Amino acid sequence: MKKYLICGILLILAGITYMYKDNILKGYYDYFVKETRDVVLKDKNEYYRDYDFSYVQNTNNFEPKNKQDIKNIIYTVLNSGVDEFTFYCPEEYKNCTKEVKEIANDQVILSSINNYVHPFNSFNNIQTETDSLGKVKFKIKKSYSDTDIEIIKETIKNIEKEILNDNLSTKDQIKTIHDYIIDNSKYDSNRTDNNIIEYKSDIAYGPLIEGYGICGGYSDAMELFLEDLGIKSFKISSSSHVWNAVNLYDDWYHVDLTWDDPVTNTGEDFLDDKFLLIDTNTLQSIEKTQHDFDINVYKEFK
Repeated sequence: MKKYLICGILLILAGITYMYKDNILKGYYDYFVKETRDVVLKDKNEYYRDYDFSYVQNTNNFEPKNKQDIKNIIYTVLNSGVDEFTFYCPEEYKNCTKEVKEIANDQVILSSINNYVHPFNSFNNIQTETDSLGKVKFKIKKSYSDTDIEIIKETIKNIEKEILNDNLSTKDQIKTIHDYIIDNSKYDSNRTDNNIIEYKSDIAYGPLIEGYGICGGYSDAMELFLEDLGIKSFKISSSSHVWNAVNLYDDWYHVDLTWDDPVTNTGEDFLDDKFLLIDTNTLQSIEKTQHDFDINVYKEFK
């Protein structure tokens, strides 16, 4: 009889605990981990960009009040290069966790934010965890391994020694790098047309190390050189394509290595410069379908 009484009491306690689990968790957070809600992001790696963009900005405020604040937090976390990060939605922002989930499930928004990050800090995958009391945790898998980064950095250093010199203007440096990447790589048609993955052509490793690239690889490779030269830039994308946005003499221009390295029927290598440092009107007068980007995201081109 006593055994049944204990089981009954335990079941009642379990039921009460389940019914009031949110209140119990809230009490736990309030009294035992209250200090952890004062979130500070201290770690920033060498690929951190200390400048902002129109679409997303670095922030020290990790108590979001709206969707833009959430986007800024995601950008800041990615830009800093950390692998995990936790923040807490404030009680007064009732839809916070809901809107975090909406952004986490929107690949267009996440990809757009990723385009503003240094390639070595860009993500391959973000796992987002939330609870009913507003705790949000990001787990980030990077696009580049540490080994990839070391090999690419050494390769870029050697290429720069070979092709660049102090007599070149910034514009000529950009053209020299543009031409070098195209001359030393081929478009990976097997990957795009037949889904045969032989190379890391979607990241800079492909065109710089293996000699094969698709638009993601071409744009990452160009971005790494631009970053190394201290030229402000980001990647810009449409629904089917990605290329580079470059700030030259305080104006923004498009650079598209993929379209300047066309695939020919004869297999002959061909170097073009129609898509080198051009404005939006020129870009879309040449080719609009794959370059139909969202001006509300890439506001630098407004």
